[in-house]
Amino acid sequence: MKKIIFCSLTLFILMSCTTNDKGGFKQAAAPVAEKKEHVRIIHGDTVVDNYYWMYDYFGKGPDSTLVVDYLKAENAYLDTVMSGTVQFQDALYNEMKGRIKETDESVPVLRNGYYYYSRTEEGKQYFKYCRKKGSLAAPEEILLDVDKMAEGHSYYAVGGISISDDNKLMAYGVDEVSRRQYTIYFKNLETGEVYKETIPNTGGGATWAGDNKTVFYVSKNPVTLLTEKIKRHILGTDVSSDVVVYEEKDKSNYIGVGKSKNRKYIYIQSQATMSSETFYIEASKPASAFKSFQPRMKDVIYFVTPLADKFLIYTNKDARNFKVMECPLDKTGVENWKEYIPHRADVLLEGIDEFEDFIVIEERKNGLVQLCVRNLKDGGEHYIDFGEPAYTAYTSSNPEYNTTVLRYRYTSLTTPSSTYDYDMVSHKKTLMKQQEVVGGYNVGDYQTERLYATAKDGTKVPISLVYKKTTQKSSSTPLLLYGYGSYGSSMDASFSSTRLSLLNRGFIYAIAHIRGGQEMGRQWYEDGKLQKKINTFTDFIDCGEYLVSEKYTGKGHLYASGGSAGGLLVGAVINMQPDLWHGVVADVPFVDVVNTMLDESIPLTTNEFDEWGNPKDKEAYDYMKSYSPYENVEKKNYPNILVTTGLHDSQVQYFEPAKWVAKLREMKTDNNVLILKTNMEFGHGGASGRFDYLKDVALEYAFLFTLEGIDK
Repeated sequence: MKKIIFCSLTLFILMSCTTNDKGGFKQAAAPVAEKKEHVRIIHGDTVVDNYYWMYDYFGKGPDSTLVVDYLKAENAYLDTVMSGTVQFQDALYNEMKGRIKETDESVPVLRNGYYYYSRTEEGKQYFKYCRKKGSLAAPEEILLDVDKMAEGHSYYAVGGISISDDNKLMAYGVDEVSRRQYTIYFKNLETGEVYKETIPNTGGGATWAGDNKTVFYVSKNPVTLLTEKIKRHILGTDVSSDVVVYEEKDKSNYIGVGKSKNRKYIYIQSQATMSSETFYIEASKPASAFKSFQPRMKDVIYFVTPLADKFLIYTNKDARNFKVMECPLDKTGVENWKEYIPHRADVLLEGIDEFEDFIVIEERKNGLVQLCVRNLKDGGEHYIDFGEPAYTAYTSSNPEYNTTVLRYRYTSLTTPSSTYDYDMVSHKKTLMKQQEVVGGYNVGDYQTERLYATAKDGTKVPISLVYKKTTQKSSSTPLLLYGYGSYGSSMDASFSSTRLSLLNRGFIYAIAHIRGGQEMGRQWYEDGKLQKKINTFTDFIDCGEYLVSEKYTGKGHLYASGGSAGGLLVGAVINMQPDLWHGVVADVPFVDVVNTMLDESIPLTTNEFDEWGNPKDKEAYDYMKSYSPYENVEKKNYPNILVTTGLHDSQVQYFEPAKWVAKLREMKTDNNVLILKTNMEFGHGGASGRFDYLKDVALEYAFLFTLEGIDK
């Protein structure tokens, strides 16, 4: 090892290596982080963590500046290693950007007498939010010109736009840092005035009461970023005097506030992974005290939907795959609940969208979404037909209560995102808009398949994949396998115009619908969390091995990709079976599970105990330590790895991937590429502009293509 001072930095040394280029990557000396011994002792287990100091940026301690210097050095190293691909990255960026229709407009949504839509302009990164009164032929009102608002900001996100019932006032949230800490602003839509009063450190949304002057909002803890309180604000009053109408004492719960579609009720929803509670008031009485719909019950989740004469309750009480109950408007306790839609072992109920004369039930069967329309007058019901083997469908923007038209979105691996209006009386569907791929796109050029890999315990795991029909399946065909497998989030098949750059160069793209998601029902989720989390990782490995055995690809051409909890996935599988993968892309990866779950000052930690376990419990500690990617890095060969993170990430803090890369670089025994890209201005979701994120995609694709010897 040769000790070198890199510029003015004393934090790390540079590893000596050859200067010859290899495989399209420029060889250079990699930064190696300094070791600062930190000892963790818990449950009689002693662990030395030499890179623990990297968390110090937000702690503002003595190492905070050095952390930034180290991350910048890693970025400089990445730039050197990838320098031979700069022109290729530019070409990929322009190619993907060129498929996006720059001047575009969303399908207008009718709400309370106005048509609302957003539109984009050529060359502009952001949006204009607009409306027209009564008719699409009416004059346009530009509510927010985000292109103008975002000028001078490296990051700018607008969220939580809400309009008062009298259509005169608007509330909206702005995040300028990418920490998901929004400041709420108010605008008079008649005069155009943006009020001086603002509400900082919120979740972004504001819910209007029926008096058109009172709003309810979520207030966050400034350190942990937990959603701790619901407050009430009256326009024109001092924000510091806002009343706390609800405070969540259980740190494992997320809270939010919203309004029923019929505008009669305001709800507070408090939810952990395995239990929830709803509080409500009448929207016309904003000063009244919120009351519990039904006090929280152990391992019971429920959500409330009001109809004209009853409440519907979507719940998992005595129903693993959920069912729907009903109760009177004036008797909401569980003792008054009666079955409305029964539990089914083979169908997962996922939600309800209500209308005056209909409800639409989102279901999932055999891993695919179904939309069931039920007539509230006669009880008749029917399903909407989609007609593809793998797809995504979901109800879209349906703010209007008194309508017979359902708007839903549909997409598949080969079908661009499509917006439909569906007449629930006549059963007629109308395509309102389909995502346009500029330059042309022929769906007939591509093939999608639905496969099933057999896991080691005999479980059949679905795989959705897509490729260009001219691509020959063989042991030398490159294949990118994507996975997530956490929180019960289902990774359904959907279209991506950027992905065409991958497919058109001979890659197969596949999604492994592994346990930990909810594609195959609630049991699918429960079998991939807590003490069964290992199933998520072995399922993904089994899917990879299946694709190799069936000659869709070969070991030297199989790649893995995952982000956030999906980054945990790919981090775990390269520890468990590193020789299966030629390369891995880990975006904002959650890889330091034990240390993060032990630190309750880190955003989201306490909310996650029901997902991963609480390591203060020895059994949970031992189990998560057994799979945590950072804890299990060993002296062995690893595949080529590209890791990304954001300095301001509030979901997975930057220091997790930074520590992981440092330890991998110390321990790995191969000469494969290991590079870390830290976006110094953004957070978990990456860039805020509609084009900037493509630069990150271009980097990742160039990394994969270079490993395959593809240079154009």
